[in-house]
Amino acid sequence: MKVLYGVVGEGMGHAMRSRVILEHLVAAGHEVEIMASGRACEFLGKRFADVTRIHGFHMILEENRVRLGKTLQSNVVTGARGVPHNIAAYFDDIGRRSPDVVISDFESWAYLYGKTHRLPVLSIDNMQVIHRCTLPAPIRDGHQVAFQLTKAFIKAKLPGCDAYFITAFFRPPARKPDTYVFPPILRPEILAAKSQVAQGDHLLVYVSGSQELEAMLAKTGVPCRVYNMRPGLKEEVREGNLLFRPFSEQGFITDLATCRGVIGAGGFTLMGETVFLGKPMLSLPMAKQFEQILNARYLEHLHYGACCEDLAADPGAIPRFLDNLPDYARALARYHQDGNREILDAVDAWLAKHGPATAS
Repeated sequence: MKVLYGVVGEGMGHAMRSRVILEHLVAAGHEVEIMASGRACEFLGKRFADVTRIHGFHMILEENRVRLGKTLQSNVVTGARGVPHNIAAYFDDIGRRSPDVVISDFESWAYLYGKTHRLPVLSIDNMQVIHRCTLPAPIRDGHQVAFQLTKAFIKAKLPGCDAYFITAFFRPPARKPDTYVFPPILRPEILAAKSQVAQGDHLLVYVSGSQELEAMLAKTGVPCRVYNMRPGLKEEVREGNLLFRPFSEQGFITDLATCRGVIGAGGFTLMGETVFLGKPMLSLPMAKQFEQILNARYLEHLHYGACCEDLAADPGAIPRFLDNLPDYARALARYHQDGNREILDAVDAWLAKHGPATAS
């Protein structure tokens, strides 16, 4: 079967999740064409032969905040220059290959081609949970405007797909038809790390930080293996109990599998991995990013960790998190996920239903 697969390039979570589905499709003998933007194109281009770069939306982040003005200006300027050419080249190229179905991980152009040519379209992402599932009031409390704006954006992004497969470490009820919730899609390295899980004495810290956060971490006296707080680092730097490390995928996964807890932002990918590996997490969600706030609040709601939306206003958040680690670990021990089996089986079933052999 010929599958057109679109991957949005904002953040690396979409690319890493799509990699798993794409490897499964290729192994099953499907002919897959990939369209991706931003960092997703670079990541997938190293692993798959047929990857085409397209223009995609991106965000400007500074000091753990979304800079709305800079984001709008950057996307308007680059979009005005790149989109007309992209649309023509994109549709011409796809037309020569005649895909049978479309799968989109929050990517608009593959979706648009599918709808224009009346192809079956499957959405696989974590964002649709905001629009297509019922979220409890405490999760939305204090962020109603951000929730409604985000929901409206997501609603308009990929409307009218044949099915929506949503990934989440929580299971909110679907409020829309053709909507199905699955556990997070985990990369093979994380699945393999399950057998390496151990209880160490260090914290894994993965967040763009500040001198204030460094001081708070130093004050705990707990060994911290810190990533991403000093971009461009070429070698390890130790300052007291803080070990700043240059990024290494295997080193990061090992530190994650053997830590006692995690401090990170509110990104879905890392959070899903920490839950799967049974590691409590203190989430510091990015300001003005409702999806991260949603993840962080659900994490706290399920008692898998804690959420702190303003560390400067709550300097006791880290000591409290450390005190509650045993309680979080007990809650996480009840979580179960059979690798990626559930969603991969569902993808196979959807393709069997919508593929050309069964199309009416």
